[in-house]
Amino acid sequence: MGDETPLDRFKSVLTGTARAIAHEPEVEVAWTADAPSQSGKNLKVPMPGRSLPRGQAMEARGFADSMALRLRHHNDALHNKNAPAEAVARACYDEIEAVRYEALGAKAYAGMRENLASAMDVRIAANPITRASQADEVPIQSALALLLREHLTGQPVPKAAQAGAELLRGWIEDKAGADFDALALSLDDQKAFQGLALDMLQHLDLTRTPDNIPPEDTGDEDDGEDDGDDQDDGDNSADDEQRTETTGDSSEGDDDSDGEVEREDVDDADDGDMADDGEDGMLPTRPNRPWTELPDKFDYKPFTTAFDEVIESRELCDDDELTRLRAYLDTQLKGLQGIVTKLANRLQRRLMAQQDRSWDFDQEEGILDAARLARVVVSPGVSLSYKVERDVEFKDTVVTLLIDNSGSMRGRPISIAAISADILARTLERCGVKTEILGFTTRAWKGGQSREAWLAGGKAPQPGRLNDLRHIVYKKAGEPYRHARRNLGLMMREGLLKENIDGEALLWAHARLLARAEDRRILMVISDGAPVDDSTLSVNNAGYLEQHLRKVIDWIERQSPVQLVAIGIGHDVTRYYRRAVTIMDVEQLGGTMVEQLAGLFEEE
Repeated sequence: MGDETPLDRFKSVLTGTARAIAHEPEVEVAWTADAPSQSGKNLKVPMPGRSLPRGQAMEARGFADSMALRLRHHNDALHNKNAPAEAVARACYDEIEAVRYEALGAKAYAGMRENLASAMDVRIAANPITRASQADEVPIQSALALLLREHLTGQPVPKAAQAGAELLRGWIEDKAGADFDALALSLDDQKAFQGLALDMLQHLDLTRTPDNIPPEDTGDEDDGEDDGDDQDDGDNSADDEQRTETTGDSSEGDDDSDGEVEREDVDDADDGDMADDGEDGMLPTRPNRPWTELPDKFDYKPFTTAFDEVIESRELCDDDELTRLRAYLDTQLKGLQGIVTKLANRLQRRLMAQQDRSWDFDQEEGILDAARLARVVVSPGVSLSYKVERDVEFKDTVVTLLIDNSGSMRGRPISIAAISADILARTLERCGVKTEILGFTTRAWKGGQSREAWLAGGKAPQPGRLNDLRHIVYKKAGEPYRHARRNLGLMMREGLLKENIDGEALLWAHARLLARAEDRRILMVISDGAPVDDSTLSVNNAGYLEQHLRKVIDWIERQSPVQLVAIGIGHDVTRYYRRAVTIMDVEQLGGTMVEQLAGLFEEE
């Protein structure tokens, strides 16, 4: 007990409180640097700093309280039984249920009320409602949930979301104001509350009722020619049109939503509008199309570079958060350190063997060979008792690790990548090999300021790359490992990982290597798939980013002095890179990185 830290004691108390709220003695609470999540009775909440700042502690309590209330007051089977089929309605349905069980806790306990409010502030900070400037940009499920929460608990809409909520307040209150009063009387009865919620969704025209189902959807077999594929297409088109008109960013929702809303591909080729996805939970689709499907004529260009940035990791968050994220990474390191360190030591032995001095023995002159002392004593006149040091050329080397920081790397892949980079940087530094660690992503989902500038400029056709690049320097080549150690924790930060534009990231890392003076320059790319940026791909041809990546790789492999190697995680990168390996299990990453580097070092 003497080694127990304040953070350990806080976790113990948090676990006990969650068990008491949920009436479940087997509830377990764990820390996470990713989005808070719940799997049965296992709760993962944000880890506060070691000094337990009040705000961060309240956030952790708020997420734990919400998950415990869900265990206590929510029945999954009942919830799913009558869930609406429409995606937008389902998102609203899930959010409304979360408001119900959180309202039960907020109304019963003043302390829990404050904790839940802190957790809500965290969730809402990443919600598109905070950036909405017109009604069709507001996710209806977010506005509906916040206004219902205000009515049930008296808590105002969070300041960051007030402007967005006000854009839909009039419409929601006009159609569903009376439903709010009825819902307030059924908080402790999930089944009754569920029925009233479904009525409210009908009043908001988000679900289909017998009154608004088109004739061809009635199931009448006598309709004859109206049956078949044409009928289905018409219904789907009507649904899409209705959803687009009423919701705008309809498929975006809070990370804390109980249900998972499927992505809607509402694609309008004329105005370049895109389907919107959850902000921090979005996992980009990985295209895997054959090279033959890509167009012959190709001219890659960015629409603008004014909003791109190359930034050092410490500039993206404050020192306290960076320390907390590094502490979390260290907890992940414990389970893997043994395996990866053994492999790293093997690499070190190989490198040191190449760098060790070599001698020519039995020489006429030079340094007296201690192994020949007996010969000198017995026969002092015998020559060939000396040794001469041989010059061994070990090329001065720099290694760059370029790590994909896209949303699909979230969770275990990015943790393993950060851990492997950490151990390799330490190992190579001991061997006198300089190491640079870089990351690449975008500053925003769905285009950011670049897309806004394109829209304001009249939506020019084929604008090129349409997102704001973010290239991150975790460790410079000449920087000691001990100075950069903490920076790698940034990869654990929620919200950092977004989209990936590999071609330009590769050119950036390559240019940094060419500026170095070392004789041997190695670039290792770690990625889990093809380049994906929804904003760019929605207004250019489907292979735009992929073909650019291929051309960049071909140019580096054919003409550059840089040795290029790639590791694909669960995705075949051998079709892009000449020297590449694909691993299906992320646990293999550390060993694969070591083996690939060792092979490159042994090449002359």
